[in-house]
Amino acid sequence: QVQLAESGGGVVQAGGSLRLACTASAASGTISSINEMGWHRQVPGKQRDLVATVLGGGGTRYADSVRGRFTISRDNAKNTVYLQMNDLKPEDTGRYYCYTDLNINRGPYYRPITDRFDHWGQGTQVTVSP
Repeated sequence: QVQLAESGGGVVQAGGSLRLACTASAASGTISSINEMGWHRQVPGKQRDLVATVLGGGGTRYADSVRGRFTISRDNAKNTVYLQMNDLKPEDTGRYYCYTDLNINRGPYYRPITDRFDHWGQGTQVTVSP
């Protein structure tokens, strides 16, 4: 029902920057609202941890390790979130997964049916060399 298109990963030297983007779309129906959308990071053998997220009201949350270096923003019209990553460090290396919790309307406009979904993207690799 939900599709997430991720982009922007790559290889960069320490101190460099990357920008990740994630766009949500509905296979059927229309996205009516997004409750949360953001990025988590996972390295082999460890759990997936929150990096940064935007909540429905516009509030943001960041992992302590990235606060001040990463900035998350969203474009509501495009159902897209961006993660600007500056001053990257080798410990930022990992696979970055987009996550969303959103509502999709289906059915006639005068009596829509709203379903809530949460979904993970396939991930994009970020590698920071020393």
